[in-house]
Amino acid sequence: MLTWPHRHTDWASDLTNVEACYLELAYHICRYQKLLIVCFDHAHKKHIKQILKEKNVALEQVRLALAPSNDTWTRDHGPITVLCQQDITLLDFRFNGWGDKYASDLDHAITATLYHQQALGDTVLEPVDMVLEGGSIEVDGSGTLLTTRDCLLAPTRNPKLSQQQIEQKLIQWFGLNRVLWLGHGYLDGDDTDSHIDILARFCDRETIAYTHCDDKSDPHYKELNAMETELRGLRSITDQPYRLVPLPWPAAKYDDAGNRLAASYANFLVVNGAVIIPGYNDPADEQARVCLQQCFPDREVITINALALIKQGGSLHCMAMQLPEGVLT
Repeated sequence: MLTWPHRHTDWASDLTNVEACYLELAYHICRYQKLLIVCFDHAHKKHIKQILKEKNVALEQVRLALAPSNDTWTRDHGPITVLCQQDITLLDFRFNGWGDKYASDLDHAITATLYHQQALGDTVLEPVDMVLEGGSIEVDGSGTLLTTRDCLLAPTRNPKLSQQQIEQKLIQWFGLNRVLWLGHGYLDGDDTDSHIDILARFCDRETIAYTHCDDKSDPHYKELNAMETELRGLRSITDQPYRLVPLPWPAAKYDDAGNRLAASYANFLVVNGAVIIPGYNDPADEQARVCLQQCFPDREVITINALALIKQGGSLHCMAMQLPEGVLT
């Protein structure tokens, strides 16, 4: 699922470059699986269909649906799926613009709007009265969830819930055995209060790829090395140390106003048969591709230029949300 950028979003001033990135991502997703695209209105839908056709995207793989949006970070406003044996449930958590930083009323309503249009088939949808963004959690498929204290315990999200209460709700909703918390790690230019998906990602239940800073002069060095120490202290579901894969550290990227941007290779997207990773026109791009090819040896690893995306604080994983087979009939 992608929520497509439009002129009413913060992308307006750079819409051509951002759409080029979305088109590239849509093209590669549709090589492997179906794609649901959320369009702002009918005119936007017509425009998207035309540019997809011009890009030679496999239109038979595409489903277009209508729902107005404030922004386009589908990972955070889209439904989060729980798959129990053969039963699929889509969970619709509250989205409040990363702790009321930005307008979010339209984004919060997208999942329910799609459901009522039957864009999500006849899959069960459950609203959940708790603020949670998909980019703030990382699961291994074997009952373990990894997250950060800075995000989930931010007072602007669920101020009446303690860490223990939040953990119990996550265990209940996702059928978990345990929750692992990180207390360190951040990137300048990130508005999410340290979403886990820019810091550390499960590649399988024994392997974590993580953002690693080897530049001692960089302001991130101390925090990211403290995070690395935390990761080394964790144990997998088999009670073994995780296989940790450090991802390279690209040169600092800045916007036109001189603000540093959150360039992270950890924000990769896994699709059927492929892993799509962000590139930053940096020598480290190829190193990141090699690292992640080793983590996913049975998948094609594809690099997409994501410099336009990080100007608004996110990257490829933030753009998209996976839906299990059977939802897009």
